[in-house]
Formats: sequence, C-alpha cells, structure tokens
Amino acid sequence: MRSTNLAILIVALAIASIAQQPAPPPAAKPDADQVVLPKPTTNLERYRQSRISIYMNDYGQLARYRDANAALKPPAVDENRIVFFGDSITDGWKLADYFPGKPYVNRGISGQTTPQMLVRFREDVLDLQPKAVIILAGTNDIAGNTGPMTLDEIEANYRSLAELATASHVKVVYASVLPVNNYTEKAKEFFADRSPDKILALNRWLKNYCADHDCIYLDYFSAMVDDKGLLKKDLADDGLHPNAAGYKVMAPLAEAAIAQAAQGATH
Repeated sequence: MRSTNLAILIVALAIASIAQQPAPPPAAKPDADQVVLPKPTTNLERYRQSRISIYMNDYGQLARYRDANAALKPPAVDENRIVFFGDSITDGWKLADYFPGKPYVNRGISGQTTPQMLVRFREDVLDLQPKAVIILAGTNDIAGNTGPMTLDEIEANYRSLAELATASHVKVVYASVLPVNNYTEKAKEFFADRSPDKILALNRWLKNYCADHDCIYLDYFSAMVDDKGLLKKDLADDGLHPNAAGYKVMAPLAEAAIAQAAQGATH
C-alpha cells in the first residue's frame, strides 16, 4: 500500500512539474521584408546567388583595381595610354602577350554588366587619363547576370559611358559584342542565355551610334562569326570566351582601332 501511494505521489509531482513549465514561445512570424531565395534550378540562377555578397557590398567591384589604380602613375606627355574596359572577355586577355611594350591597361572584370561598369568608370578609366578606352560589354547584360535588361536599357548605359568619356576628352572605341556558339556542352550553357538576335541588334545600334557620335566602332564580330552566324568553333573552347586563337584575331583589329583613335578618325 505504501509503495502504491509513493508511486501516486511521484506521478502527481511529475504532472505538477510539467504544468508549471512555461509554455513555448509562439513561432516567430517571417519578416515581411526578408527575401527568401528559391532553390536555383539554372546555371544563371546559381551564378546570381553566388554573387549576392558582391552585389550587396561592392556592386561595381571598385576594390578589384583600387590598389593598382593608386600605384599607376599619370601618363607621360607622349604616352598613348589605352584602357581596355569590359567583362571576362577583357579580364582574361593577357595584353602584354599580344601588345608587348605598349602602355595598355586592362580593367576587365569577369561577369560584369554595363550598370556595374558605370559605377566604376571614373575610377577604372577616367582617372587613369587614357587617350582612348576600348569598351567591350553587353553579353552579360543580355544574359541577365545582374537581372533582366531590355535592349533600350543596355543602349542607355552605352550612351552614358560614351558621354562620360567624351566629357573627359577620352576617345571612345566601342567593340562589337562577340558572337557565341553552342557547339559543345559547356557552350550550350552560355548560349542559352545569349540570344544571337539580341547580339546582332546591339551591334547594329553600336555601329550607328559610333557613326553619329564621333566614336570608333571596332568590329570583332564580323571577323569571328562563322557561316551559321555563330562564333567560330576554334576561337573559343566554351563558346563564349576567346581562347588564344580568338585573341589573336582580335589583337590586330584592336590595334587598328587604336591607331584610328590616335588620328582622331571615326570611319
């Protein structure tokens, strides 16, 4: 009997202890301003999510060349300094190998779009006091690296870059957007986000803009496109970024445009 009473007492104390415990707090409501990212399902979505820290902390990636810009001395009086400005196609171009001894400065940043380039244009181009700037941009805008963009929006950024350069007495050389292809599995990934029709439309706009605004149009496209309207297979291993053979085609065209800029010619 005593053991039964003891058991009842223990159970009663346990129940009382549980009853005295505070109720769990209600589940927190999600912040209305908090963005919950969906699980990426495409290569572009995976890429964009991997860049969130950059987009939030240094959208134009000014830190990339900050030290190099500070270390670069002003050009000599007779120095024909040229800045190559753009995205990964410029970033990956080892200028010293193709233009030995020339005072050419590379300010390309992989993955960038024209709105990002506008952010850093003063620090990475104008403040370096070049005679001319070769701008190669637009393929990542078409792809949507920093979000969807219309052709009108891309063209507006082209205008802004040119107007800033002209106001600072820097000659503008606008390079055509390069063709792309889908000849390999890797190439198909890039090709899916880059409409050949949009590339053609941007290049038509650039050519006309250059003719009307005293800029030089550097036509890489015509020298690199095949009979199917795509990038020649031997000029890029991934269908987008030129390999050594691709840059070998581009180099003399760039040099000719630089010579044209030095003469003040536009046609």
